Amino acid sequence: MLNIINRYSLIALVVFASGCSLFNDAYQVESRKIIDYLLADMPLPPDADIQKEPTVILGTGTGIAGRIVLMSNRSPASNLVFYGNSTQGSGWELVSSTVAEEIILVYTKEGRHATIEILRRSDGVGRLFGGENDSQITISVVHPGAIQEQNPYLALDENRIELEGTLAGRDSQ
Repeated sequence: MLNIINRYSLIALVVFASGCSLFNDAYQVESRKIIDYLLADMPLPPDADIQKEPTVILGTGTGIAGRIVLMSNRSPASNLVFYGNSTQGSGWELVSSTVAEEIILVYTKEGRHATIEILRRSDGVGRLFGGENDSQITISVVHPGAIQEQNPYLALDENRIELEGTLAGRDSQ
């Protein structure tokens, strides 16, 4: 009897674990379709997994703005080479780059701006066996006209509100 319960427990565990994997795979496939549609001209590493939580996408076509966070099994150096090669034919122009512990690439195309940040994610296994370390890639895209006011946060500055109130009172006298 105990043997049968152990078997069913093992079967239930396997079904549950594979079900979680299926949900994750479905999320990756659906997310990749949406991102490919909205950001078709920005190359994404084929091995990279889209991270659900920090990814935010707004707009459509050339009006897209947002942040896409990816995890890649390739090293930051390999992803740097990937972006250097794959953006050449896509129309994105590199306007700024910083290559250090954190890699930052800034591209423009048709008034849109894309910032690609590549960070090393070390799990220790890659370093232990002399292999590559994983990367976290964050792509932030802003479309033309997304920022219309240079300082939209002025309304939050209490000192400025007080000063404007004083000036308005002096003008009315």
